Amino acid sequence: MRASAYPAFTTTAFLSRLAYRNEVWSGLFGELVTTFAYIAVWTAGLAAVGSVDGVTLPEMITYVLIAGPLLNWNTTRFIREVGGAVRTGDVTVFLLKPLHYPALLMSNQLGSYAFDFLAIFLPVALIVGVSFGLLPPASMGHGILFLGYWIVSWLMLFMIATCVSLLAFWILTAFALDWFLRGIMAVASGGVIPLWFMPSAIANILGYLPFAWVSYYPAAVYLGKLDLASAGLHLLIGGAWLLAMTGFVAWLWSRARHRLIVQGG
Repeated sequence: MRASAYPAFTTTAFLSRLAYRNEVWSGLFGELVTTFAYIAVWTAGLAAVGSVDGVTLPEMITYVLIAGPLLNWNTTRFIREVGGAVRTGDVTVFLLKPLHYPALLMSNQLGSYAFDFLAIFLPVALIVGVSFGLLPPASMGHGILFLGYWIVSWLMLFMIATCVSLLAFWILTAFALDWFLRGIMAVASGGVIPLWFMPSAIANILGYLPFAWVSYYPAAVYLGKLDLASAGLHLLIGGAWLLAMTGFVAWLWSRARHRLIVQGG
């Protein structure tokens, strides 16, 4: 299938989310509760002292919004849909069509993410901004680089989630895979606790793993915690990780499509 056909899947995925309005309201409420809970924790820790290691409360409020709902999108639906398709055998429909299954998954997830950005993130950002205030990028250069990091972040998390979800071809379940990835991302991506607050030995290790490019580095660049030279270098490193992850997904898919076992009764 030609690449020009895949945007149609993105549009379909976006429009299909409109049919589940109650799910949108519950998602918005849940994201608000989670975001306000994290802000409350950082407020309790930083309000009295002003700053810790040069990090202020307004910076952490902005970090929570960027590293959480904007960049670290919920992979649960994605992983469980792939796992369900493998378990029921519905994935064979896609194997019979002239399309690349991981590319189809990316097109669908892009449409779903665009919907969540408009229907959930923007309202959350507006409410947080009115309630607490949000910081702009540290400079124009940091803002421009952040856009590049945003793209790398989304693709990196997609590749990581795809690698994990394709393991369902071997273990035939997605539930454990979902919990495994959520636990890893909570710690390794910096989505909950920035690496600058972790012990240096742990932060140094996590800082070289691809998970850090999902939340930590994009948010750190936005806030100016990396100078422009370092931000540019880390963006190149993230791009290299992304190429490696893309190659691994392609290899894993080439192995997974020959291991389909249909369960039923």
